[in-house]
Amino acid sequence: MNDFLTFLLLSLFVVMSPGIDTALITKRTILQGQQAGFKIALGITTGCLVHTFAAALGLSAILMQSALAFEIIKYVGAVYLIYLGLSSFIKRKNKQVLQTQPEVKNSAFKQGLLSNVLNPKVAVFFITFLPQFVSTDTNTSLQLILMGTTYTFLSIAWFVIYVLFINILREWLMSPKVQSVIDKSTGLVLIGFGLKLALDKHN
Repeated sequence: MNDFLTFLLLSLFVVMSPGIDTALITKRTILQGQQAGFKIALGITTGCLVHTFAAALGLSAILMQSALAFEIIKYVGAVYLIYLGLSSFIKRKNKQVLQTQPEVKNSAFKQGLLSNVLNPKVAVFFITFLPQFVSTDTNTSLQLILMGTTYTFLSIAWFVIYVLFINILREWLMSPKVQSVIDKSTGLVLIGFGLKLALDKHN
């Protein structure tokens, strides 16, 4: 494996960059607390493992070469992101009831998993970023799995720190005015990512 330290540093910067994962984790942690934040973070990082093994097995390469496969997954993912964004603008009359429902809490992991797995841009990232550090004289698949797993653990570590930080500020963030701003901002971010995903052309 070439320049593993460089790979670690670049991966850390990618993980810490604000994006859809940050938006989803922020919203869940504020709405439902630390446990929900951890669950959605676990779902997102599990999605990273799915893409890791897909890249190692060559599925991501097929996805990039097949315009139809790419378009199908792209639009499914885009619709899901836009749905998540629009749901942020829907005012619920009783949020306390919503927060105490087990099925809502359990859906945090699924939401994180789907938002990651259904995003073909993540597949493209893994199939283009990881190979930059692969040595051709050893098992390529094994190297991809090792790097993808390392990236996943970096993501978990960062998300745990982030959730703990957000949870500390949760009481202030739960005020109606602040929450309204965050809901709308998160919604716009998710819709924006969904539209960008839908409009981006497959190269």
